[in-house]
Amino acid sequence: MLDRFKGFWQGVVLMPFVKLFIKWGVSPDTVTFVGTVGVAAGALIFFPMGELLIGVLFITAFVFSDLIDGKMARELDRRSTFGSFWDSTLDRIGDGAIFGGLALYFANTNEGDSYLYLCLTLYCLVMGSVTSYARAKAESLGLDAKGGLAERADRLVSILVMTGLGALFDLPILMYLTLWVLAVANTYTVIFRVDKVRRQALAADAERDAAEAAGQGGPDAPPTA
Repeated sequence: MLDRFKGFWQGVVLMPFVKLFIKWGVSPDTVTFVGTVGVAAGALIFFPMGELLIGVLFITAFVFSDLIDGKMARELDRRSTFGSFWDSTLDRIGDGAIFGGLALYFANTNEGDSYLYLCLTLYCLVMGSVTSYARAKAESLGLDAKGGLAERADRLVSILVMTGLGALFDLPILMYLTLWVLAVANTYTVIFRVDKVRRQALAADAERDAAEAAGQGGPDAPPTA
């Protein structure tokens, strides 16, 4: 959903940073690494301490590295297989740190529903990872698993914005509702992607079986009694 605005952020808002890092000779892989370290540090240091607003602001300062590194690679005309792998791997670390930090926050909170939201946060963490994995695995098999309600950008922006606003205005209900919405959206997205891949796989298997059957029954096939 939010990917449609990626061009605006990369080409307009973040372009000065892209040009500056290129001028300094910073590699896209370095930007990816520093951004991930910043996101993980902000989530795992500030969230467990209950400093949700500071944590969100700290993370926000680094989370845009995920857009900057890709734009840098295109500006430099670099097509790096390792860079793609590096970016995807560190994305999982950043995502895990954000939801893991929130889980630690709920684990350290004495509110009545803290255990419920601890479990819900862990559920969002796991299902978010499954969402990304399903697409990556499908693409490795030559299939398409795009689509659903909860792309990575949607998950991160929604939880960070609502957590920050909830902390700023003392409305934790915003964070709670967002976790429920993400839990439902993640579940739907996983089911959607599994079903999409299943239909493609069945069609591919049927086409392969038909081709094999045609080959066995072709002019070069041995005669049957």
